[in-house]
Amino acid sequence: MPVTTLSPLRSSIAAVAGLAIIAGGLAVPVSARAQSNGPASVADLAAPLLDAVVNISTSQSVKAEGKGPTPPRIPEGSPFQEFFKDYFDNQKPDSGGKVSSLGSGFVIDPAGYVVTNNHVIEGADDIEVIFPNGNKLKAKLVGTDTKTDLSVLKVEPKAPLKAVKFGDSRAMRIGDWVMAVGNPFGLGGSLSVGVVSARGRNINAGPYDNFIQTDAAINKGNSGGPLFNMKGEVIGINTAIISPSGGSIGIGFSVPTELAQNIVQQLIEFGETRRGWLGVRVQPVTDDIAASLGMDAARGALISGVVKGGPVENGPIQPGDVVLTFDGKAIQEMRDLPRVVAESPVGKDVDVVVLRDGKEQTVKVKLGQLQDSAEEQQPGAGSENTMPEDGDGEMAEPNENGKDQPEQQQPTEEREAPQTVLGMNLVALTAELKTEKGIAESVEGVFVASVDPGSAAEQKGVKAGDVIVEVGQDFMEVPGDVLVRVNGLKSAGRKNAHMMVADAQGNLRFVAVPLE
Repeated sequence: MPVTTLSPLRSSIAAVAGLAIIAGGLAVPVSARAQSNGPASVADLAAPLLDAVVNISTSQSVKAEGKGPTPPRIPEGSPFQEFFKDYFDNQKPDSGGKVSSLGSGFVIDPAGYVVTNNHVIEGADDIEVIFPNGNKLKAKLVGTDTKTDLSVLKVEPKAPLKAVKFGDSRAMRIGDWVMAVGNPFGLGGSLSVGVVSARGRNINAGPYDNFIQTDAAINKGNSGGPLFNMKGEVIGINTAIISPSGGSIGIGFSVPTELAQNIVQQLIEFGETRRGWLGVRVQPVTDDIAASLGMDAARGALISGVVKGGPVENGPIQPGDVVLTFDGKAIQEMRDLPRVVAESPVGKDVDVVVLRDGKEQTVKVKLGQLQDSAEEQQPGAGSENTMPEDGDGEMAEPNENGKDQPEQQQPTEEREAPQTVLGMNLVALTAELKTEKGIAESVEGVFVASVDPGSAAEQKGVKAGDVIVEVGQDFMEVPGDVLVRVNGLKSAGRKNAHMMVADAQGNLRFVAVPLE
């Protein structure tokens, strides 16, 4: 809202007058007059938008002994649980063996395309769109995306419908005013006003979390409704709240249009999403890992593995690379990469800036298509275990990446002899040992026979049965190689040894072990 300031002269007069104005001989405090007027109304802005916001009514057949509609499949601990638990627990089937539920949606095309949340219509046998004037139209499901909880419906109107358009959620700032419109608790069209409280929220609802947080009142039934900016453009789809009581406490989340718009367009065009796929696994770049790589700060996404048969197998991106930018977009943290890759067109040639061997270099990759049927895994915050790649469930194969082996300074027998380094008791990984320990044939490196309790290696998660594949981005063949490389890093003043570690199945991860 614009702020009007007084001129220096008028400011002085107001101060002398005790911050009062004279109206009909009566002194009225300026603050009291401002309060009586209230904030600027949004009625004129809202009026042409309300007809495009609809109620979504669904019915679902259930068994007689059922308690109600099946709740959506939601990650454990997600705010979605708080949002829906009480509602679904309280639903009971009627005598006809059907249950009903209500949500919200909005028209984005006069021809009858309607956007809502997947969890609003999931499992429904019948979907009906109810317009503010009371008209009802049967709807069919055009497409749905469970990863972002978005769905597109289609109705067949007799005349063009009132529609709203998408705006640019990237332009929204913390503190900007927004309006939420929807169908809370089945009451019908309802509007609330608030501000953008935060951006880029990760609530562990899916692999591409990038929610707008708002304090505009969002309650049960608001799901799928639009979040408008002050231009009357949709900049978010209201999806979840955090609430101990089930009602709004001013913490609501909306899927931003920067993510939703492309998904909606793909669902309309193809009936499915077509996301880009890089075929890698990633893990966070911690402060220790950043220091071990000589980085000035922790940033980017560390490639911990490459998917066999994926777009970059034996290609330009290698385990140990740190992705800094992707297609011109900066990668500040690990979770940025899967989202940016997914938003990129399938088949596009993309420039990727990686940090490799202490130097930045640009490589070009061609994106594949992510298959939604692939098994998904979620990364644990701050974990140094193997992280999921951007959508595929296959495991990565370790490889030597063509790196030169470190310069050898020991006789062969001494190099192959067992060594104790940073609390790790290391032995050569022979064919016999692989068979005995059940280690995959593809795994190469130095075997960790045991780890000293309380050692630096143990604290970083290295355990007996692991295989040290690389230290300081050099391939390790025998125990003596590890000793030489670690001593070299100490001499160079490094505080941590950057290690690539494989488990028995060949799953890779990176750890930064402090140099004692």
